[in-house]
Amino acid sequence: MRITTKGQVTIPLEIRRKAGFLPNTEVDFILEGETVRVVKARRRSAPSRGERLVEGLSGKATKGWTTEQLLALTRT
Repeated sequence: MRITTKGQVTIPLEIRRKAGFLPNTEVDFILEGETVRVVKARRRSAPSRGERLVEGLSGKATKGWTTEQLLALTRT
């Protein structure tokens, strides 16, 4: 495997799958002696609008509703 002139390298598909590296996954490089580890980056940016909405709604549903009752609300 070679590093391009732009500093890019292709991570083999099998390794990407095992590591859970999906397209647009942010990664960090960790230097340990002469070894470089590639790890998923911890979230650095603020949550997206959708993530904030889901977080805000989490735990807000009233108890006692059946699945059919909830689905009926989405059909109206």
